[in-house]
Amino acid sequence: MKQEELAERLWSRISAGVCQQKLKCGLKKRFQSVFEGVSKAGESTFLNQIYTELHITEGGTAEVNEEHEVRQIETASRTADRAETSIRPGDIFKASPGRSQPIRTVLTKGVAGIGKTVLTQKFTLDWAEDKDNQDIHFTFPFTFRELNVLKEKKFSLVGLVHHFFTETKEAGICSFEDFQVVFILDGLDECRLPLDFQNTEFLTDVTESSSVDVLLTNLIRGKLLRSAHLWITTRPAAANQIPADCVDRVTEVRGFTDPQKEEYFRRRFREEEQASRIISHIKTSRSLHIMCHIPVFCWITATVLEKVLKSREGGELPKTLTQMYIHHLVVQAKVKKVKYDGGAATDPHWSPESREMIESLGKLAFEEMQKGNLIFYEPDLTECGIDLRAASVYSGMLTQIFREESGLYQDKVFCFIHLSLQEFLAALHVHQTFIKSGINLLEEQQQTSWWSNIWMQKPNLHHLHQRAVDEALKSPNGHLDLFLRFLLGLSLQTNQSLLQGLLTQTGSSSQTNQETVKYIKKKLSESLSAERSINLFHCLNELNDGSLVEEIQQFLRSGRLSTDKLSPAQWSALVFILLSSEEDLKEFDLKKYSVSEEALLKLLPVVKASNKALFSSCGLSERSCGALSSVLSSQSSSLTHLDLSNNDLQDSGVKLLSSGLESPHCKLEALRLSSCGLSERSCGALSSVLSSQSSSLTHLDLSNNDLQDSGVKLLSSGLESPHCKLEALSLSGCLVSEEGCASLVSAVSSKSSHLRELDLSYNHPGDSGVKKLFAAVEDPQCSLETLRYKHDGSLKIHLFLFFFYFCQLEVDTNSMSRNLKLSNNRKATRVEEGQPYPDHPDRFDFWYPQLLCRNDLSGRCYCEVEWSGKVFISVSYRGIKRRGYSKECVFGLNDQSWSLSCSDEGYNVWQSGRITSTSSSSSSSSSSSSSSSSGRVAVYVDCPAGSLSFFRVSSDSLVHLYTFNTTFSQPLSAGFTLWSSGSSVSLCPL
Repeated sequence: MKQEELAERLWSRISAGVCQQKLKCGLKKRFQSVFEGVSKAGESTFLNQIYTELHITEGGTAEVNEEHEVRQIETASRTADRAETSIRPGDIFKASPGRSQPIRTVLTKGVAGIGKTVLTQKFTLDWAEDKDNQDIHFTFPFTFRELNVLKEKKFSLVGLVHHFFTETKEAGICSFEDFQVVFILDGLDECRLPLDFQNTEFLTDVTESSSVDVLLTNLIRGKLLRSAHLWITTRPAAANQIPADCVDRVTEVRGFTDPQKEEYFRRRFREEEQASRIISHIKTSRSLHIMCHIPVFCWITATVLEKVLKSREGGELPKTLTQMYIHHLVVQAKVKKVKYDGGAATDPHWSPESREMIESLGKLAFEEMQKGNLIFYEPDLTECGIDLRAASVYSGMLTQIFREESGLYQDKVFCFIHLSLQEFLAALHVHQTFIKSGINLLEEQQQTSWWSNIWMQKPNLHHLHQRAVDEALKSPNGHLDLFLRFLLGLSLQTNQSLLQGLLTQTGSSSQTNQETVKYIKKKLSESLSAERSINLFHCLNELNDGSLVEEIQQFLRSGRLSTDKLSPAQWSALVFILLSSEEDLKEFDLKKYSVSEEALLKLLPVVKASNKALFSSCGLSERSCGALSSVLSSQSSSLTHLDLSNNDLQDSGVKLLSSGLESPHCKLEALRLSSCGLSERSCGALSSVLSSQSSSLTHLDLSNNDLQDSGVKLLSSGLESPHCKLEALSLSGCLVSEEGCASLVSAVSSKSSHLRELDLSYNHPGDSGVKKLFAAVEDPQCSLETLRYKHDGSLKIHLFLFFFYFCQLEVDTNSMSRNLKLSNNRKATRVEEGQPYPDHPDRFDFWYPQLLCRNDLSGRCYCEVEWSGKVFISVSYRGIKRRGYSKECVFGLNDQSWSLSCSDEGYNVWQSGRITSTSSSSSSSSSSSSSSSSGRVAVYVDCPAGSLSFFRVSSDSLVHLYTFNTTFSQPLSAGFTLWSSGSSVSLCPL
């Protein structure tokens, strides 16, 4: 019996091996050639010859994205070149490092034309050619278009495979349990089967017959053939049809990066000069460059530019989307005329038949666009007057513009080669209908316009445009954005000339276009979302109007951009320019534009598109936190680093921010909240964030906030969560004592802790707390590697800084203003009579006396200064301007220096002319009862960390006043300004 079983298994293996080779041979023939953009023109290309690697990222969710795909493309084009978790197609089922669970089901998202189908074909071809994934026994590629037509039939899973892949039936394979099998289900968005994961009956037997939708539902949820791998592709809008718990990995095809776009055209055009010219031209047009993110648009562009360069050498190439699609229409009409109708190249390419065909396709495109349909069947075509029996009329032309696909044993299914082409033909239909009859197809009640019927005047295109703009602005997801661009572009006389013979000419359109431009600018002055504003700027570009953008660009070039005076439309133009810039928005610094909350709220779309956002000391409040929380929650947000230090956010602001941080779409990794007026209540909200499974935070800075032990205890509970990913935490100057230390010791000792760096400087953990922390660090199971703690809250911090980082300052006499008198080489006093100092290029000549010290402050430096009267104690770049009467010379009034003002009114800090009250201002003021105020101030600078702190020295202890966090790019020196007569500063010795 055992020998019979062994023989049977051996024969099964041999049969499977033969079957595998036959299957590979069939799949190789099926997928080694592809049709770019079309599927039946008789002109195929070898896939390996033209295949260009696509940018595929791992991560995200299977949630639906309802934005128009062009908006998604524009977002993806800004982030395609950034460092993200990418994945190679051949590794789609291979687990990432550190992942223990195997990957059964992969869901791959991507907009139409982005290359999902070609990707699965490449995967299958590489397997069939023995290049990759040879541990897989069988690969079975299906499309939902093929499966749709079997809706009314019943199969077993084995029977379904036999139906499509006859090699398996011939080999007698009736079970796949002993084999590694991959099922590819391409095009979930085109599925017409009722995939009901809640109510469908369970099915576990691969030989039991049922409807196709029941088979697929049980296969996907793992009830059928649990050992199989599944790869499902879909457009984002349909991604949520598959329950999240059925998907082990989500990937997204992001299209071509900029280098990949160039590679595509260099593969397509072997002649280097021609390829370079095409690549250079595409880069001059933002709209074309964005759309070339999609492989199918690259094919359209290549087809058009190749023909245009050959026929009109030296002529103007299409720059806008409308021009590109007009040229595409013309090129294909010429191909049809010469190749299929036997005409000459010089013959008119628009025959009555061609015009009728385009009109029918335009009607179909518009009516199906209104219904939201992207694929069509024979009745849809018949309804629009397209006669399928006369298919030869459409041969060559139809197959290029409109794709006909036939699967195995199914009826014909039709679709445009891309959604954008459908929207172009729909716009052409609406434009032509209005010109011919005055009927506005965008009106709910379509009727001939009164000016056309009664006064026999030409219909006014502006009314059509105005209606189209209004309708597009009503669309919450941008579903009419591209249609609107095309409709407006078709009104240009130059574009109509390109379609002469097909399009009814409207004559001079200058006045109409001016009215439309005026209307669009009016809309830009209203409160619109960023996406709507950006599309309106693309519309202005289609109308050849760039006046608003040019205004802002001139301001930016001149360095005279005053955001306080910008109109709403100009703000929109600034956002459009920043988002359209070729420079990647890796870092956005609000200070470059305006230090205000209003500016931040207007520039939120730029923040969303940036990797790193710097908002330190920008006067932000709780209101900004609500807006930023929305950004962090957005699917399209790219933000990974956020600096909100030195803003009055308060606990209420952090609570709002935390809701965004807990969003599954949030990608933030580093957050700085130093000196934001926070208390223990913020720690509770942040602890919840750290405990969230979706949180990506690895670095958190909470320095110089009044958190105390109670707050640290709350924070520690989040650190102990198995979901916490935090690697670096700064609690410098947070009033943490021994009790708080104990909580942190417990957290870092947790097996699940990832914390490698902890900063407890400027606290008073006590000897016991320090010992416990060191014991935790020495534990081999503890992940903590770096611990900063020595900067105690009172005497210890004073003594530590004083003896380890003390820097003896020396006056640079060549820098002293003539109204400063030096005594004992340490004390400078402001006097009325000028001192006989020799001329020197380093000497300050501003009317407020200033001086710099000779020492360069590098590494970590600590110094103390006694003051009296009214003075500025500063740290400045040594290269600060010395001559003249501008703020560029005065400490604290420019971006070259950081200052602490000291007087009987208390302490304040200054930088770039902005004044900020310190935590001890009121107490200092109240303590200064003498008529001649004086005091002692300490300065500590940590150059590598970009930190500058001021302290008030009191009874041999330090009281923290303020900390600047920045990046020092030049050598630093201490400096002083003596504002009132008799004021003085003295450099304290060691």
